[in-house]
Amino acid sequence: MEKKKNLLVTGAGGQLGQVVRKTVAKGHDHLDIVFATSADLDITDEAAVNRFMEQGRFDHCINCAAYTQVDLAETEMAKAHNINETGARNLARACKKTGTVLVHISTDFVFNGKQGLPYTEGDRPAPLSVYGKSKYMGEQQVARNTERHFIVRTSWLYAATGHNFFKSMLKYGREREALGVVYDQVGTPTFANDLAEVLLQLVETESTAYGIYHFSNEGVASWYDFAQAIFDINGVEVALQPIRTAAYPLPATRPAYSVMDKGKIKRLLNLQIPHWRESLERASKMAREETD
Repeated sequence: MEKKKNLLVTGAGGQLGQVVRKTVAKGHDHLDIVFATSADLDITDEAAVNRFMEQGRFDHCINCAAYTQVDLAETEMAKAHNINETGARNLARACKKTGTVLVHISTDFVFNGKQGLPYTEGDRPAPLSVYGKSKYMGEQQVARNTERHFIVRTSWLYAATGHNFFKSMLKYGREREALGVVYDQVGTPTFANDLAEVLLQLVETESTAYGIYHFSNEGVASWYDFAQAIFDINGVEVALQPIRTAAYPLPATRPAYSVMDKGKIKRLLNLQIPHWRESLERASKMAREETD
């Protein structure tokens, strides 16, 4: 009988961590998984990370732990860097010591959005916000401290549950008569369930093609397009107005264009990635089932 692979999922209480847990429950029973919330494992505590990793002796670690409050990070700079940079370094060092492969989640916000063409893994990061900088520095810490790593950048992540743009639009669309959503920021909405499957595939294939990879759903949209699709698919009637970013100022600057080229991960895993609207329909169905 084949030995089960030992997998650690950090940040198991967050949006992506919870989706990974639900995804595993529907299959992947050949994985022996420990789901660690921030209460179970504080990745900013290096000694605690070392103890946890030594005791578990994991084959892989998927790091879903992150500070993701993009606007709040502008005033909570130390906290953002502590989790996204120092925490990533602690995990990478512990993975190096224990021979664990680290799968680390990053973001399209490492780019400044001025390129106008889909970003490849080789394009130079130039983050515009504290959040983006903290995630980019986390990437550097991972690459510097362990050779056996996958850094997976994703974009506009949402799930059928939790706090995200999808859930917020459903709430506001039902509460208000009119909404304004920016149309001059373009990227790709990514369903967390699709990302979770890819992360588990990376673990299960035992690939050694380490490095940086981009993953999102297919297609391109503005936040306005995404919101309109959410309302259309869910039968929500609201007067949606396209507005410029300048008309809705926020503390953190976002990239105007953050579409990513996914050719590298498609080739590695032989992926057929669904279009963002197709995945949005699945997410909407799941959200309805959870509220019924």
